[in-house]
Order: sequence, then C-alpha cells, then structure tokens
Amino acid sequence: MTMNLISHIKHIRHPGVIRDFSWSTDLFEFGRYNLIYGWNGSGKTTISSLFRALEGRTAPANGEVIFTISGSDVNGSNFSDATLPVRVFNRDYVTESIFPIGGGEVPPILIVGKESVEKQQEVDKLRNRLADAQAEWQSGQSKKTNADRALDQHCISQAAAVKNLLRSAGTNKYNKYDKAAFRTRVLEMAQAGDKQFHRLGDTEREDLLVQHRASQKPKLQQLTYQLPALDALAKAASELLSTTVVSTAIQSLKDDPSLAEWVRQGLGLYKERGADRCLFCEQSLPSDRLPALEAHFNSEYEQLMKRLDTEIDRLNAIAAGRAGPVLPNRAEFYDDLASEFRFASAETKFSNATSSTKQFVESLVLALKVKKSRVFEAVKLDVGLPEVDSATVGQLNNTIQKHNEACDEFSTRVSAARQRLEADSVAAALDEFQKLENSARDSAAEVTAADTEKQRLKNEIARLEREIVEHRQPAEELNDDLSKYLGHSELCLQIKDTGYTIARNGVPAQNLSEGETTAIALLYFLKSLKDRRFDLTKGVVVLDDPVSSLDANALYLAFGFIRERTKDAAQLFILTHNFAFFRQVRNWFHHLKGQNKKDVGQRPARFYMLEPVYNSDPRCSSIRPLDPLLEQFESEYHYLFARIYQGAPPHGLEVNYVLPNMARRLLEAFLAFRQPDKSGELWQKMQGTDFDETKKVRILRLLHTHSHGNAIGDPEHDLSLLGEAGSVLKDLLEFIKAQDPGHYEAMVRLVSPTVEEIA
Repeated sequence: MTMNLISHIKHIRHPGVIRDFSWSTDLFEFGRYNLIYGWNGSGKTTISSLFRALEGRTAPANGEVIFTISGSDVNGSNFSDATLPVRVFNRDYVTESIFPIGGGEVPPILIVGKESVEKQQEVDKLRNRLADAQAEWQSGQSKKTNADRALDQHCISQAAAVKNLLRSAGTNKYNKYDKAAFRTRVLEMAQAGDKQFHRLGDTEREDLLVQHRASQKPKLQQLTYQLPALDALAKAASELLSTTVVSTAIQSLKDDPSLAEWVRQGLGLYKERGADRCLFCEQSLPSDRLPALEAHFNSEYEQLMKRLDTEIDRLNAIAAGRAGPVLPNRAEFYDDLASEFRFASAETKFSNATSSTKQFVESLVLALKVKKSRVFEAVKLDVGLPEVDSATVGQLNNTIQKHNEACDEFSTRVSAARQRLEADSVAAALDEFQKLENSARDSAAEVTAADTEKQRLKNEIARLEREIVEHRQPAEELNDDLSKYLGHSELCLQIKDTGYTIARNGVPAQNLSEGETTAIALLYFLKSLKDRRFDLTKGVVVLDDPVSSLDANALYLAFGFIRERTKDAAQLFILTHNFAFFRQVRNWFHHLKGQNKKDVGQRPARFYMLEPVYNSDPRCSSIRPLDPLLEQFESEYHYLFARIYQGAPPHGLEVNYVLPNMARRLLEAFLAFRQPDKSGELWQKMQGTDFDETKKVRILRLLHTHSHGNAIGDPEHDLSLLGEAGSVLKDLLEFIKAQDPGHYEAMVRLVSPTVEEIA
C-alpha cells in the first residue's frame, strides 16, 4: 500500500455514538479499497465528518481523532498541516457545496486541456507565489496587529496618566479623559509641530498643579500705606534749624534756655491777664524790665518758636503713625501667588523701613527741640537719611491685584492650568506616540502591499484559468451524465459567472425531488474528481451513503458511475447502510485483482462494519471486521435470519435494542415473499396467517414498540418487554417455521455452520 495513504484511525473520542474508539489488533489496516457497513445511527456520519475535517484541513467541530497517515499519527488539532488530498461526499458536502442554505451558485469544475499545459504551469508558479504572498500578508497582519495594539496601549496608558493627574471633584472634562481624547490632542500637536512650546519647567509645572488643585478664595483689600518723604522732612527741619532771631537779647536768658522758656511763658501770661505786678512774687516790675523782656521775646522770636513747635508736633504725629500696615496672611493667597511673593522678606523690609523712619523723625524732633534753645544762632542738621525700600508695598499690591483677578476668573484660570498640564503630558508622550504610529503605519502599508500583490496574483491566475478552459466542458459532460441517469434532459447545469446554476427546462429549478437532488450531488461530486485541483491517483475519496433513498434502478445506475469514476483513486472509502448497494460494492471488491490472496494484508480491499459494543452504557458503536454472514451471503435476509437465530445475547437491554429492528426487517422480507399480493402494515399481513394469536400480538408489540430509532411508537413503552426480546424472537422463528417449514429448515442448515464458526 502506498505509504502516503491512511492506514487506520488510531483513536476517536466523540460525543456521538462512536464515543471512545481505538483501533484494535484484530483489525487489518485500511487497504486501497475499503467498504464499511453500518445501519443508520451506527456512526457513519461521524466517521465521514472526520474525513471531511481532514479534507478541509480544519480541526473537527466535535471530539478528537488521530489518523495514521504515511506511518505518522496526525491529530485532528493538526489537520491544518496535513497535505494528503481528500474528497468527501456526505450530507455536509451536499448542503455546503451543491445546495447551500439560502441558495447560491455551484462551484465550477475546471479541467485542463492539452493546449493549456504551459499556461497551467504558469498558474502553478503563480499559485506558489500566491502562497508566499499569503504568508507575507499573514505575517504583516500579525505585525500590524501587534503594532496597533502597542499604539492603542500607549494611548490608553497616557490617557490614564492625564486623567489621574487632572481629575477632580465636580464637573471636569478630565474626569472622563480617554484614549480617544489623548489621540485627538496628540495628533493636533504633531500636526502643529509645537511640542517644545508646550513643555513646562519643573517650577512652572508645580505652580500649575497648585492652580489645578486650588479652592476658590475671597478677595483681599489693597494696602494704602505710604512711607513719608524723608528727604522733604529733613529739608524742612534744616531750614528751621538754620533760621536765627535778631533781638535785644538778655544775656542771662540767652545763656539759659530753660530759664528763657520759663520767662517767655510767664511773660505771655502776664500780658494775657493784664497784670500790673509779677505773677510769681506779686511785686511790681521795675519800669525797664517789661520793655527789656519784650525786646528779648519779640515777634520774630515768637514766630520761630511757633514754627518749631508746629514742626515738632507734625514730626511726632508722623513718628507715632509709622508702625506700618498689617500685611495679609500667606494662606489668604492662592498657593502659586503666595510662592510668587516673599512674605518673610516683605515683613522684614517693612519692619526696617518703619523703624528707620521713626528713628529718623525722632532725630529731627530732637534737633528742633534743641533749636528752641538756640534760636539766636544757626544750627546744622546732623542726621543722615536712612535707606528705606519703598517698593515693597507696590509689589505686594501687585500680588493682591493678581489674586483678586484670579478670584474673578477662577474657573478660567483652573481650566487654563489643566489645559497646559495636559499639553505638557501630551508633549512628553509625543515622540513615543509618533514612533508607535509610524510602526503601525508601516505595518499597515506592508499588509496593503501584500494584499495588493495577493489580489494581483489572484487576478492573473483567474485570467490564465479563463484562458486555459471555461467550465463549459465539465458542464456539458455533467448534463450528459444527468440525462443518462435520469432518463430525460429536463434538468441541467447552466454556466453562470464562476459557477453553475441548476435549471429545469431552461428556468431555475425549484422543488427538486430527493432522487434528483441525490443524482445531481453525486454526479457533480464524481465529476469534480477530475478537477485539476485534485489528483485522483494520489488522493483519497470517501463516499458516505451515496445512494441513500434511491430506488433499485437508480441505485444500480449510481453504482455504475461510482465504480467507473473512483476506480483510479489512490484510496477509496465507501460507507453505506443500504444492503443492495453494499452487495454491489462487495462483489466489485471481491473481483479486484489480488483479492483472493491468502494473506489478507496483500489484498487491495478491506471490509468493516459498525456495530454496537456489548456491555456499553450509554450505547456506542465500534469499527469491527465485517461479519462473515454479511460477506458470505447474497442478501441481507440471510444475515438477519442468522442474527435472530443466534438469539439475544445475555448482555443486557442495551444490546437488545438492536434486535427488534433486525426482527422487523426480517419479518417484512419474509412476508413480502410469502404474501406478495398483500400490502399494508405487518398486522394486516399477519392477520391471514395461522399462528397463535397471543404470540402474534407479542411479536408485533415488540417490533412496533422497539424497532424505531427516532421515537417511541407505543405510549406504553415498557423496558420489561425489551428484556423479553430473546423469548419473543424465538416466537418469531417459530412463526416463520410454521408458515414455511421447508424454507425454515433450509435457512437453519445454511446459517448453522457460520454460527458455529462465530461461536
């Protein structure tokens, strides 16, 4: 056997009836030709679906399987790596390829003509290049997926960073900041090319963070305090100090300022009261004393003294009010403005300024007081001007003004701070974004290029294929097959675009019969084995019940087509439940060259069956060697009689489920032979027979109740009756014997040796 074919199915685990199967040692490996017999529900569909998964190079939809191909085990999960060409005909094939749900064209069959060999070689080369382009496209898709994912993750993480930085209580658009918002902003910045404009220094960034986190504060009053003009005070004091009085001075008063002040005040009282004697001693003043005193304290003297007193009072008032204003508390300002103004330095400057001012003014007062005792001479001001920083109040008022403006525009200010912080974060992430975006763009370009190349190659292949051959020839051949098969030309396949449509008398066919459907599907499948995309001599062909529901004439026609079209297959599998078709295939295989060799391993054909596994709960099937009865006898009737004659095995109810179905088919065949003129139900046919009525009822009750696989026919379905299957089947054999003793004895003689061999 060619080593690239399937030698056996090593293992099947499936939720269907073939639950847990392993290839047993008593099973010969598959040959080139393989026939598998099994009734409905025995697992044929499961096996063909596993072959179809191998054909499609996809993992089975349900269960697990291991095929042994070319001496190596191939797990169903690795079917994508399989290279063995396989074609499977089963219900799924008919539904998906020929009569898909919702309608559609039938795929074309392409056959290469002799004149198109060179073009076909070119197509083959292009297909290899197409496979490379497909691999490159898949690789590019993978790279693109990874690049897109990396870019998306970058946007997600950066958006999360901005959101976490700028979220706040209340209404704030940054509370819902996401990757879309980040992507929009970063693309705007990339287009504007102003990344550096948005970057912030550490100090500026901290100030903006403070603004973002700030709570609204009340406004502050401007400071109205102003330092006196010290140079003007000094000038006024110097002027007074330099002023002198010209008078007839009394030397004693001139030399004694205290005495002079005392006398001056007394003279004033004396004049004010109009006294005629000294108010101190109450003695009369000498006549020349009063004129002498008036000459000493003349009007010029008094005016200067008043000026000195006035200036001293003014200076004292200035000195008394130089404590300075109360500065606003740092906490009353927004934090970023508080950091802008140095409150500690301002307080020190204020303290120094007010202290220096007060000391200076007090020095001027002292100098003027000294002047009062020295009005007759010029006195020089010996007090220097102190250095006082008079700009501090203005600076603080500027900060207060900013604070008040911030109060008026609090929302705008916070929003602006957040926007600048967002821009800084986006600018910081821009380079990485552009790197990832370029990678994603390059990957997308690679995918597009690969896809373009794929499409170009496909178009070129399609063009060459159109030049190689239209699918007119296969259509004509299919229509010829259909005409032979159906006996008329009403149905045909018409070419449409890149496929076929099914027409009846020139119009789209509707309501095809089951026979017509089977004929079209089977003949199309057999014709597709010539498709240049499948090499029959190197491939595996699988047919699952290809003649289901066909009448006898159609069955023989179908078999003829199958035998002719599959004889050159490298390996053939036929699964069926139809005994007539089974017999045709069996006889074909028996007459193959080399089939009579003693060594079964050297024979080209193998025979198998699907049957229940005894002692299994729930019910399951297994692949077994074909029962010798099925291989020896020419009718299913012989096999059924032998199985019933053996009786129900003592293995429990599960196995007994099979026997009623066999018994029903055996009884139907027997009565059809015995009473060919009668039709209808079994009960009607048995009414005219001479047999124990009670036993007839028992037989019919078992057959009607337990011989239907899809439903329980009797509402009084009783498992106890199934347990009595063995005794009821003996009644059935007794019934056959009673109706035709000669026939019964002949059948017993025929099957008894076989039964003994099996035992």
